[in-house]
Amino acid sequence: MKELEEKIGYKFKNEKLLLLALTHSSYANEIKDKSLSNERLEFLGDSVLGIITGEYLFNQYKQFPEGELTKMRAALVCEQSLLLYSKKLGIADFVRLGKGEEQTGGRERPALLADAFEALLAALYLDGELKAVKKFFEPYLEEFAPLAVKGMTFKDYKTILQEVVQKKPGELVEYVIISEQGPDHNKVFVAQVHLNNKILGTGEGKSKKDAEQEAAKVALELLGL
Repeated sequence: MKELEEKIGYKFKNEKLLLLALTHSSYANEIKDKSLSNERLEFLGDSVLGIITGEYLFNQYKQFPEGELTKMRAALVCEQSLLLYSKKLGIADFVRLGKGEEQTGGRERPALLADAFEALLAALYLDGELKAVKKFFEPYLEEFAPLAVKGMTFKDYKTILQEVVQKKPGELVEYVIISEQGPDHNKVFVAQVHLNNKILGTGEGKSKKDAEQEAAKVALELLGL
């Protein structure tokens, strides 16, 4: 863990938090202790990521209105961007996986690496508060935010679809996970996007976020966009 701490530039007071952030559910299930999974930290990390990114964009891009800032934030916190961050850090070398997940290539699975990065942000927050997270993550924003300004980051299809729908007052978009199949270490989720309770698109992915993005992409294609 010392090597990762050096990469992060932070020494954990509670090293168990760092270890927990790197522990995938497949490993926790294998040792029959689900409390060791990083899933709860991932949940918190998603919120930490949002507030750090939002504050950075608010302070650095004062010339942009709310709508443009929203697009940029969505691009910078989407799973594809998280995958870029995790690869830049090399987090794949440190995650703890179950044997099945390891054998099926889990160490390169985008959703797993993105989730581990979010869990790491949460661990940093709990151990060193927002100050520690900012020190670690703001260099990533300095590198990738200019790309978001130029529209060169990955498309966030959910945000694009929401903007299209908002042009018509009273329209309501909702995402529903209709199924999940496979073992914990290799699940496939299927999502539907509903427009006023009518199915507009269906997509699948290795995570709920991926499936929802794919459903939104299909919906935009059906709308001719």
